[in-house]
Amino acid sequence: MFHYTVETTKSVEEAAKTLEESLKEKQFGVLWHFDVKGTLESKGLDYEYPFLVLEVCNPKAAQQVLTTNQMVGYMLPCKMVVYQDDQDEKTKIGMPKPTELMKMVGDDAIHETAKDIENQLIEAIEQSK
Repeated sequence: MFHYTVETTKSVEEAAKTLEESLKEKQFGVLWHFDVKGTLESKGLDYEYPFLVLEVCNPKAAQQVLTTNQMVGYMLPCKMVVYQDDQDEKTKIGMPKPTELMKMVGDDAIHETAKDIENQLIEAIEQSK
C-alpha cells in the first residue's frame, strides 16, 4: 500500500495540532498548512468535509537525500493529511509512504534514509491518534 493512514476520535483541528507537536519533537518542521476546504470555499466552491495538508521537512534528512540524489527533490517536502472522511465522517491522519515514493527515483542508496523518515513520521502519526 502506498500510504499509511489511521483513524482517531479527535477532531481534524485537534489531530492536526497534536500531529504538529509530535513532528516538532522529531525535528520535523511544518512548512505549510493548507486548508483545502477553506481554500475551495474562498473560491466559491463547496466542499463539505475538513481536509488539511501539512508539508513537513526534517532539514538534516532533506540535505542528506538531496546530496545523494537530487531527483528526490521532486518528492520534498513530505506531505501529511488530516481530514474528515466523507464516507464515515471519522477523522483520518495519513501520508504517502516515503519508501514507496523513493521507489520512483530508483536509487537504492536512499532507501534506508527513506525508511528512517517513514518510521519517524509513522511514530508521529501514532502519537497523534
